[in-house]
Amino acid sequence: MSVISYRQALHDALQSEMRRDENVFLIGEEIGLFEGSYKITAGMLAEFGPRRVRDTPIAEEGFTGAAIGAAMLGLRPVVEIMTINFSLLALDQIVNHAAKIYGMFGGQVRVPLVIRTPGGGGQQLGATHSQNMELYYAFMPGMKVVAPSSPADAKALMLAAIRDDDPVLVLENLALYNTVGEVPDGDEPAEIGRAALTREGADITVVAYSRMAAVALQVAEQLAGEGVDVEVVDLRSLRPLDRDTIIASVRKTNCAVVLEDDWLTYGIGAEIAATISDGAFDWLDAPVRRVAMAEVPLPYAKSLETAALPSAHDAVTAIRETLHAVGRHR
Repeated sequence: MSVISYRQALHDALQSEMRRDENVFLIGEEIGLFEGSYKITAGMLAEFGPRRVRDTPIAEEGFTGAAIGAAMLGLRPVVEIMTINFSLLALDQIVNHAAKIYGMFGGQVRVPLVIRTPGGGGQQLGATHSQNMELYYAFMPGMKVVAPSSPADAKALMLAAIRDDDPVLVLENLALYNTVGEVPDGDEPAEIGRAALTREGADITVVAYSRMAAVALQVAEQLAGEGVDVEVVDLRSLRPLDRDTIIASVRKTNCAVVLEDDWLTYGIGAEIAATISDGAFDWLDAPVRRVAMAEVPLPYAKSLETAALPSAHDAVTAIRETLHAVGRHR
């Protein structure tokens, strides 16, 4: 077991898979000589050379399309898109080609493609560089979408994504890159489509993913000091979605709060709330509460950006109000 950063965990997973399988290669803007905007690909060009670490022009549609073609012919490309906001330029390639080729070709061709890209606010990058748009891709049959919240999951889910025969979007939150945690030695992939019960509890279920899953654990520890026993479900995978784990937890605790680092309307949280309603309605003692960011383009000014993003305080308030409604908290 090693204690490393989220950033290092992603680097180690990429390096390990490139050493293991010569069909794995990296492609994207400034990932070679510059070693990536966030230094995830540091040292890769020196070790693997320009054939397997391919710098591209600023043309997301073009290099994503090239990667899809390479995947169809048996390679395993890992595309780095500098931020998820820029993936909109490659939306046609991702949605109309990568996600659909296997089905439209009658299963004759697979697309073992990974798209890894950071998202999220809090870095004062402005409204067009601070979005979480994982919903666009989680909505799409034919895609898989994972959102690791810890260094251990960052490595294990990246390993799983590269070895998967379907296109996988790996969502990396910018605020998590410098976080540290224990990561098992070795190269054991996670199971895509399985949530993690990161903290067991009896009073209330908190469901979250990516940065907000890390916030959920902090909130759970804080409330434990008040005698509140919070159970935390980290989704890890947004498509496929582990509905069984969510439902089982809510049937146990009888109430739930959903945290997401995105807009409330039409969000991932809405799908979680519907899942709970479908599978655990008769067990609920209170309506499902949702915590999300303000419904505005994210401001640049630090004070306004902080106010717009969901916080630990927002989560604590929602949990306390839910428990108060069912008579479990003073």
